[in-house]
Amino acid sequence: MISNASDMPFGPGSVAERMHDIREAARVVSEGFSRAYMRECIDQHRFPQEIWETLGEYGLLGISIPEDLGGSGGGQVELVALMEALAEAGLVLPMLLLTGFARVPIIRHGTPEQIERFVKPTISGTEKLCFAITEPDAGTNSFAMSSLATREGDGYRLTGRKVFISGAADADRMLVVARTQKVGEVGRRTEGMSLFVVDTDAPGVQLQPLNIDVGWPERQYLVFFDEVRLDADRLIGLPGQGLAGMFEALNSERLLVTAMSVGLGNYALKKAVAYANERKPFGVPIGGYQALQHRLAEAKAELEAARLMMIQAAATFDAGGNAGAHANMAKLLGSRAAVKAVEAALQTHGGYGFDRDYDIITLWPSVRLMEIAPINNEMLLNYIGEHVLGLPKSY
Repeated sequence: MISNASDMPFGPGSVAERMHDIREAARVVSEGFSRAYMRECIDQHRFPQEIWETLGEYGLLGISIPEDLGGSGGGQVELVALMEALAEAGLVLPMLLLTGFARVPIIRHGTPEQIERFVKPTISGTEKLCFAITEPDAGTNSFAMSSLATREGDGYRLTGRKVFISGAADADRMLVVARTQKVGEVGRRTEGMSLFVVDTDAPGVQLQPLNIDVGWPERQYLVFFDEVRLDADRLIGLPGQGLAGMFEALNSERLLVTAMSVGLGNYALKKAVAYANERKPFGVPIGGYQALQHRLAEAKAELEAARLMMIQAAATFDAGGNAGAHANMAKLLGSRAAVKAVEAALQTHGGYGFDRDYDIITLWPSVRLMEIAPINNEMLLNYIGEHVLGLPKSY
């Protein structure tokens, strides 16, 4: 049995205790859904509605929403614990990640009426959220986005395109980052950005599936906004001042991606250890060979390091501190560690690792994606170099 070395007590009411409670609840839920069920959803690109509804029934979709708003309380600590535990059971649920971080700016900057309308329905799971920021031309340089929400009467008119929008067809609404001032009209490129809640079936919204398979139930989409009419109450916060909410959402996203990475990495290691203890081509288990054992041990050590960084960043996020640096570091370490774990599991299984029935190669697209999305690791290194180490801007 592989344990999480960082599941250690830090005192009454500690982060570890908070995570333990959620992991136990996730364990109960995951026992009712097999990896075969998840594989079927992934292969058919069918949303896992059954497990989604079960998570809602257990109150787990309300994690990170204050109890006075109808949620289950807690914060990012509990949310990453849930994401990690489900992934560790082989249950890949990007919609949990998407809904979880997309509602952060609404909770923090929205009006009570907006929270009632856009957040509360996600607690039971009757509505889902996705997030739309990346554009075909701008790519990683989100400040260069061209999607524009123009003031019209008492509302806005949205035009533009977004790409790699996960789960757009499964979500009921998307949190869209758009400019309310063109980049050439502002003194600083960080100005003039706003957040809007857009219904995925609104007139003028068109979803085009991309021919991408990353081992998720949800597809990726190119989204077109053709003169989409938005009432004023679809704007979250003040016009042109959406930067803080955007980064709050993105920091949450990095932590949840880390949780998925660590969970899937540990899932792969569990399968590798079980196989290494049983496989005896020369009469003894191959797990006793140092060349193989060390590779698995290194992957485990790196997963644990990423997990601790994730927990630290999540606790800082919940305390209202600046979690940016540690969230970026956690995503960097977690994605790398997950790839290392799956590669170690592949090597352990030899040729069988490439047989989809052994369920190792099936993990590869998802963990490898994490080194590229939601932001590539090279940009994370740029951030650390510039904002943590104080080096000159490198790009």
